[in-house]
Amino acid sequence: MIWRGRVFSSRPGVHPGLFAIMKTELLGTSFIGFSRGADSAARSHAVNPASGEKLDPAYAAPSADEVEQAILLAEQAFPVYSALSGRERAAFLRAIATEIEAVADDIAERGPWETGLPEARMRGETARTTGQLRMFAAMLEDGSWVDARIERAQPDRQPLPKPDLRSMLRPLGPVAVFCASNFPLAFSVAGGDTASALAAGCPVVVKAHSSHPGLAEIVGGCVIRAAISSGMPEGVFSLLYGGGRDVGMVMVKHPVIQAVGFTGSRSGGMALMEAAAARPQPIPVYAEMSSVNPVVLLPAAVDERGVQIAEGLFASLTMGAGQFCTNPGLVFLPDGHGEAFLGKLRELIETAPSAVMLNHGICQAYQEATADFAATPGVTVLAHSFTKQTEERAVPMVFTVNVRRFLEDAELHGEMFGPATLIVRGSLEEIEATLPELEGQLTATLHGTPEELAAHAGIVSALERRAGRLVFNGFPTGVEVCHAMVHGGPFPSTSDGRSTSVGTMAVHRFCRAVAWQGFPQGMLPEELRDDNPLGIRRLVDGVSTC
Repeated sequence: MIWRGRVFSSRPGVHPGLFAIMKTELLGTSFIGFSRGADSAARSHAVNPASGEKLDPAYAAPSADEVEQAILLAEQAFPVYSALSGRERAAFLRAIATEIEAVADDIAERGPWETGLPEARMRGETARTTGQLRMFAAMLEDGSWVDARIERAQPDRQPLPKPDLRSMLRPLGPVAVFCASNFPLAFSVAGGDTASALAAGCPVVVKAHSSHPGLAEIVGGCVIRAAISSGMPEGVFSLLYGGGRDVGMVMVKHPVIQAVGFTGSRSGGMALMEAAAARPQPIPVYAEMSSVNPVVLLPAAVDERGVQIAEGLFASLTMGAGQFCTNPGLVFLPDGHGEAFLGKLRELIETAPSAVMLNHGICQAYQEATADFAATPGVTVLAHSFTKQTEERAVPMVFTVNVRRFLEDAELHGEMFGPATLIVRGSLEEIEATLPELEGQLTATLHGTPEELAAHAGIVSALERRAGRLVFNGFPTGVEVCHAMVHGGPFPSTSDGRSTSVGTMAVHRFCRAVAWQGFPQGMLPEELRDDNPLGIRRLVDGVSTC
């Protein structure tokens, strides 16, 4: 329950003194523009994944009219918000970051109860969220991201005159964003999808995740306060609770929504893609869905550094209970190599503690997946933790299989989504021949010497065709938020392998190119005028210049 800003557990016998004071009062209703949604009979609770206890407050699902109102407010906000200067939108993003930092203690208090993740993870993810908001703000202030191109007229050109043509990126329109379960901040209410859409000039309607509604309300309030203080139009942001069918699908199918950002399961992403494609006006869905992130160990590296590679793989595999989209769930190890690697990995796995997963459904799916792998003919359990498995906790596991059996059973190519990995053994030639058979991946990792890398260019080429990010002598977990990052990959890792959901290139998902032909200077966007009042870098007659 919530009383005077203090959060209490609904679990009998828990003393209120165990809970810190929160500045944020949680009301349990949606944000419909600058207003709060009404209470309703359809209510749900967050559940502490470590204990199964329900957490207050209960969260009310919005009515159909409230969902419609949020979307129509976004439609009304779009012409105003998209016309703002880059500096004005940058000030808004910076204000959101400042508001989030002001409630960092509330996030650190509420987050572990809703997600099972430790306070340190909450604070680290808070910093990542505010950092990427400021990164997009800096991009907007620089202004060159719009890719302004100018081709000046040549009226005397023969046989036909050349018209004056100028182009740049413009925002698509209102965007629907679905919060992720495994990143309750960085891929949720004010995370990468929202930040990049707002940077592009698109109002955002967010669908909160049922696993962490309190965190969503805390951050949603930050966005609304920042919008009001920055003078943004109402409807630039709304946050909706409720079910996927009653709220999420309505958002995707609504003619006002022009793009979708989603991070979650393959089944969820596919359902959104099908709904968006079936609209009278199909729209893009940028869904991050499924990846096992293959790791290829080359002979010299695994023989020389087997123990160190095992330690690094173990840390990457078990980080966050294995619930990262870049978790290394598939390892290729050449026959006759890696005994020290396997021995050390077995030792680490057997002594590893179990870990609380994000929610009961994810934990159950992980336990079912690992049970299926263990029961598959030809698959051997190399190691498993000796800690007790419960309904809330995941036990780390490692399986092995030979490459021929791996190729015969497509189920072995799938994601377990948790602290488990499958080691595929075979000759180096067999491994290289297998890589093109893999599905699209977010990442692919190679461990080798520089000489091995040069000698096995075919492996590098095969991995490049299957993944959005290649890692050499490292591990895929830990996605740097920066201008050069690509967090995307061929289907089914994402719905569109040409995109990224991390880094400043993410803004391109929510834009389209527009050209102006023969327009007078006063009617052109500032980015395309001859005097270049914003001082941005542009391509003028094929030459990059300021």
